[in-house]
Amino acid sequence: MNKKDNLVGKQFTWRISRKLLFLILEDKVSDVFVCELVWERLFYTREKNTNDWISSELTPAYWLEKFVKAPQIISERTASVHLTRSIPMEHKQGLKNFLNFKGYKINELYPRRTRRATAVNWMIYWAIENDSFSNDNGVIPSPSSSPVNPAKGHFGDPEIK
Repeated sequence: MNKKDNLVGKQFTWRISRKLLFLILEDKVSDVFVCELVWERLFYTREKNTNDWISSELTPAYWLEKFVKAPQIISERTASVHLTRSIPMEHKQGLKNFLNFKGYKINELYPRRTRRATAVNWMIYWAIENDSFSNDNGVIPSPSSSPVNPAKGHFGDPEIK
C-alpha cells in the first residue's frame, strides 16, 4: 500500500492551509492542537476510553519503532528531533520557500517556538507529498491569544522538557 492509498477515506480534523500554518507560527493555537495535527497524519489514533493517541497499522515504521504512543512533539526534544529527521533534505526549507516565513526574532526564540516551526515544516512536507493542501483558508480553528509566557505555552500544554 503506498502513502496515497493510506489517505483514501481518511478524514482529518483540520485540513492544512497556509492560514492554519501561520496560526501555529504566530502561537495562536495550543501545542496540544499542533501535536494532534501531526499525530493524525502519522496515523496515530485516539483511544476513546483513555484519550491517549496510539499507533495504528498505518503508522510509519520509523515512528512506530520509537513511539508506540504518540509523542509530545512540542514539549519533548527527542520527538521534535525525530520529526526534523523525518523531513527529507529537499523539504527542509519549507517555511522559507513555501510560506516565505522569515523566522523569529532573537527575543522570540524559545524551544517550544522552534519546535512549532519544525512541526509546521513537517506539515508542509507532508501536505506536498500527499497533495493535501487546502485552499479553503476560511475553515480554521478559532485563534486564541498568544500565551502570557511564550516559553511555557498555552494553558493545558505539557511542560517543555
